[in-house]
Amino acid sequence: MTITEIYQQFIIDLTNTTWYEYVAVITGIASVWFSRKENILVYPVGLISTIIFIYLSFKGSLLGEATVNIYYTVMSIYGWFLWAKKDQQHNHVIHITNASKKEWVQHLTFFSVFYVAIFYALNYLKRDFAPGAIPWADAFASATAFTGMWLMTKKKIESWYWWIATNFASIPLYFVKHYVFTSFSYVVLLIMAFAGLFEWMKRKQLRQ
Repeated sequence: MTITEIYQQFIIDLTNTTWYEYVAVITGIASVWFSRKENILVYPVGLISTIIFIYLSFKGSLLGEATVNIYYTVMSIYGWFLWAKKDQQHNHVIHITNASKKEWVQHLTFFSVFYVAIFYALNYLKRDFAPGAIPWADAFASATAFTGMWLMTKKKIESWYWWIATNFASIPLYFVKHYVFTSFSYVVLLIMAFAGLFEWMKRKQLRQ
């Protein structure tokens, strides 16, 4: 596609954006802002976004992304519980930390298993149920998001690396599906992910 064609598609699809996609995008961006600030509101606000995106993903044949948002919804409830948990001295139990080498191996294994599973599942579903699916791209965006969300509940700095990868993959993925406002939001989320990475690194250093 030429730059002119991309611009024309952006304008046409933007005019067709539904109000609930706007709500999903705005609450999604807000949840990332709260995450960057290590604010527990990341979870209740994020739940609004993920529930709407479940519907949008199924509607757009983004089955991998639909699975991700179902997973987000479950993990948001789990993360909400973990971030709120306190010890007997009323101090929060979960703090920002770096992953060990052993944990990195676990993270890469976690990502690989989900990538392979989602890729083959989408290849199968593409034939009869989701002709618009893009298995390799959808699987990558989904598996990185699965990993990032898992690590975020444990306040691991490395979660931001996975979010950065997810955002890079999701920008073109949603654009070709004509969810241009969502695609544009991933550009914003990508910038915020880098900001979140540096913010969490700084917060960890201040607590040492």
